[in-house]
Amino acid sequence: MLAPPRTVVHRAAGLWALERALQRRGFDRVGGADEAGGACAGPLVVAAVILPQGRRGEIDDLNDSKLLTAAARDRIYDEVVARATAWSVVVIPPGEIDRRGLHVCNLAGMRRAFAGLAERPDYALTDGFRVDGLGAPGLAVWKGDQVAACVAAASVVAKVTRDRIMKTLHTTYPEYGFDEHKGYCTPVHQAALVAYGPCAEHRFSYANVAAVGQRRQRRGNVGVAPGEAARVPAQVGDNVAMEGGPR
Repeated sequence: MLAPPRTVVHRAAGLWALERALQRRGFDRVGGADEAGGACAGPLVVAAVILPQGRRGEIDDLNDSKLLTAAARDRIYDEVVARATAWSVVVIPPGEIDRRGLHVCNLAGMRRAFAGLAERPDYALTDGFRVDGLGAPGLAVWKGDQVAACVAAASVVAKVTRDRIMKTLHTTYPEYGFDEHKGYCTPVHQAALVAYGPCAEHRFSYANVAAVGQRRQRRGNVGVAPGEAARVPAQVGDNVAMEGGPR
């Protein structure tokens, strides 16, 4: 029996070309996953999305979340959760990232996000690197949030969810400016970190946070230790998962 011809999808073919090609091969439900949160404070957020076939799944201006304005992300987020066949979000707090490492948490988060979908995907696309144990055939797509619509949708859902968490955390820790830099390592954030020391939402396994914490300990001005119970605020929780389905 002859194998089917190899499918070649060019980037210039557009954001929906890869999913359409997979659907022509019989993979009707194509799911995509992406994450947000390579920061030194705040949680890692991973999302998975299955968009419907046809025009309903074609969301205007959908793109990699990093290439969109905050207003555009909010609008597209609303469109994605309203139209998606299924969507799922996993929030992994800083304490778990410190214990297990960011990459391990990222892989585990993608597995959990796919497992949390109301419908099981026939094919799974992940941004950047291969993830085993998804329960479906899959493909790692380099810069997938700029290549595959479902991955771009997941990137928007993850980014908007995380930004909203960081804005909420700003009310508890206003001195750090989480509402502006969202926990990323900007000069303003680093200056606040040096001035006030790490808080419960910082990742103590990150070099810049650890260095500040160690300096403050040597001076006797001890910050929050990684193992303290106060590390994870109640409004975020440990391993919180949110799911959504057809709307």
